[in-house]
Amino acid sequence: MIAYLQGKFSYKNPAVVYVDVNGVGYEVNISLNTYSNIQNLKQGKLFTYLQVNDDAHTLFGFFDTDEKEMFIMLRSFSGVGAETARMMVSNMRPDEIRSAIYQG
Repeated sequence: MIAYLQGKFSYKNPAVVYVDVNGVGYEVNISLNTYSNIQNLKQGKLFTYLQVNDDAHTLFGFFDTDEKEMFIMLRSFSGVGAETARMMVSNMRPDEIRSAIYQG
């Protein structure tokens, strides 16, 4: 498991960031909330989740652990895949998602 990456952001867009960690570039899928937090930064730390499938290994990155934990929790629900969970944490903060879940 890759817990986090810390390095230079060599490329950024609202969906993907490349993190250069000592000369190794990692492609990391991010949420819009994470992008808004890092868009003006040249370097930083992203907390990560590695999804392993038969055909791909996909790395997801989050600005803080609360967003990462919410992403993991959403993935535990039947029918919620990684892309759906990423879109949910892109459009709502973790506390808003918790509130929506509690309210049914």
